[in-house]
Amino acid sequence: MKPVLFGVAIALLVGACATTTSPTGRRQVVGGVSQQQLDQLGAQAFAETKAKQTLSRDARQNAYVQCVVNALVAQLPQQYKGVRWETALFVEKEPNAFALPGGKVGVNSGIFTVAKNQDQLAAVLGHEIGHVISRHHEERLTRQQNTQVGLGILGALAGAAYGETAASAVNQFGSMGAQGLILLPNSRTQESEADVVGQRLMAQAGFDPAQAVDLWQNMMAAGGGRPPQWLSTHPDPTNRIRELQRDVAALEPVYRQARQSGRTPRCG
Repeated sequence: MKPVLFGVAIALLVGACATTTSPTGRRQVVGGVSQQQLDQLGAQAFAETKAKQTLSRDARQNAYVQCVVNALVAQLPQQYKGVRWETALFVEKEPNAFALPGGKVGVNSGIFTVAKNQDQLAAVLGHEIGHVISRHHEERLTRQQNTQVGLGILGALAGAAYGETAASAVNQFGSMGAQGLILLPNSRTQESEADVVGQRLMAQAGFDPAQAVDLWQNMMAAGGGRPPQWLSTHPDPTNRIRELQRDVAALEPVYRQARQSGRTPRCG
């Protein structure tokens, strides 16, 4: 029985997954979730968030956010050209933002306390959109699915060997471990990758990539030297600033070319 179960587990895990590369060349394991399903999940999460939080009625700020998003997504790869990107501005002091599959972007009004100009806002939103185009949501969902399948198999093995109580214990404690080690959103690797992808995207759109460094310095200052709580799973802020600063020189020609080509966002 055990070899059969292990064989089923391997078939499920391998059959549902595929190996691909991210925009930075990093090897990824994704699969088991179609783009349509991802878009539906993104739309559902976006609708739930809008239902729970207060939407800003400030027309000027809403237009400002949409303008920056439009400038960024205009530079996305071809497969995103048909996506209609929707934004929502929430009345919330926490400086936060997110982007979801299906073209959904949410921004807390508190972000304006640290993103002082359009270039710094582009650094925030470029990073969040970077998660989408780097397939980080799909990557995490694949990992979650594989974890659940693996826990189910281990539970079945434990039940066969030691009874139903053992199976329940494996599933219960296994899930706790998975949440702590595997299922947390946005690993530090993904966060660092979104920084790279987002900073390049903002330069391609005509936003100054050096402003990503200024944004993070503002973040540090606003937190008294520490980032906001929502950034607790992100890379060390000092290292992050150093890496963003390192990439500015390479992105300056990209930025200049964008401006020379007429990509000069005027969002406010």
